[in-house]
Amino acid sequence: MADLVIVGAGPVGSLLALTLARRGYQVEVYERRPDMRRVDIQAGRSINLAVSTRGLHALHEVGLDDDVLREAVPMLGRMTHALDGKLALLPYGRSEREFINSMSRGELNKLLMTRAEETGRVRIHFGQRLMDYDPDRRVARFEPSGDARAEVIIGSDGSASALRPSLGGAVSQDVLSSGYKELTMPPKDGGFAMHRNALHIWPRGNFMLIALPNREGSFTCTLFLPFQGSPSFAELGSEVDAARFFETWFPDSVPLIPGLARQFMQAPLGRMTTVKAWPWSRGSALLIGDAAHAIVPFFGQGMNAGFEDVTLLAGMLTGDWAHDFTRFAEARKPDTDAIADLAVENFVEMRDKVADPEFLRMREIEHRLQERMPGRYLTRYQLVTFTRVPYRIALLAGEIEARILSDLARQPSPDYERGVRLAEEHLVPVLRSHGIV
Repeated sequence: MADLVIVGAGPVGSLLALTLARRGYQVEVYERRPDMRRVDIQAGRSINLAVSTRGLHALHEVGLDDDVLREAVPMLGRMTHALDGKLALLPYGRSEREFINSMSRGELNKLLMTRAEETGRVRIHFGQRLMDYDPDRRVARFEPSGDARAEVIIGSDGSASALRPSLGGAVSQDVLSSGYKELTMPPKDGGFAMHRNALHIWPRGNFMLIALPNREGSFTCTLFLPFQGSPSFAELGSEVDAARFFETWFPDSVPLIPGLARQFMQAPLGRMTTVKAWPWSRGSALLIGDAAHAIVPFFGQGMNAGFEDVTLLAGMLTGDWAHDFTRFAEARKPDTDAIADLAVENFVEMRDKVADPEFLRMREIEHRLQERMPGRYLTRYQLVTFTRVPYRIALLAGEIEARILSDLARQPSPDYERGVRLAEEHLVPVLRSHGIV
């Protein structure tokens, strides 16, 4: 059996190791960080995970979906916070049966590593940094342990992948002009300080604050703000600046986040990058997850897409690694490009549009049209989040829906019969061809 090496023991690498071990493979995993189950470290990018259908399906394949859901908090929709304090819940799905799940990235990662090791076929080597991989000799060099034979090597080592340069491909990296800082809103009086079953969002034009619930009652809050300009992180150089900024733009959050200004100044400033690499494979070497296609976090699909990679790859394995890797990459690339573009678009929607009257009118028109077509009209968000239809099809459906809604919105009183006819003619055939309706 081939010497099978995975670089990176994050959620995707650990799930891949567990999946391959269940199929009888012996897997060596090399992770540059120490073991987070024994050492208190940040779990990489720390924005909470929003686990949805694609990720849950992958976890179901290894029998872990119920375990994960027990530790997650369901989020039924976006709870918008207006500047004057007014709240509005925008549901994600067609009913309360459709929701996404907020979960700690670190806790999920720990569970996956433990379950992978429990198979007896996975060894995780911590504190090992990949320095180089020779695809001709099939040897990987790690520090400090030295060379390791890698007949098959899979890089799940994130957006700054150390394996990627060894494959000799091209990579584009588009850094978002906004960064983020993370804050913690603790429990209040033994419970949640805000509505527990929602993703809270304070949309403010070209910046926003969001908050995702944690099981013990806290919220993980993330401020997304441009690096430069006004307002921007460049302007917030002191606790006084930070306090004034939050009092001005997010006043209802201030009493709920103790030591807010101090937290803000101590929090690291994170960057968000879209990575599109190609090719993903060379011989029996492959990139997967963020190493091949990192996306910004605004559709909640980064981990879900990586987990779906694992599911799809596992379904293609025949034992001819080079052939399987090429086939997987060529089939998957159009979908990961699509979700990368959708994630950036959703950033603009969350930040700029969810409080905009015209946007809300369009959503109301869409809701009324969907009521007239039960089970036959699914929004772009629902297709991405609550189905496993290929991302490129969700993107195409969203473009069709946007044209239909624009047509209906031209009139003060939308012609819903016309909307139904247009959707039946242009949208439904696309969804039917992929088994959605």
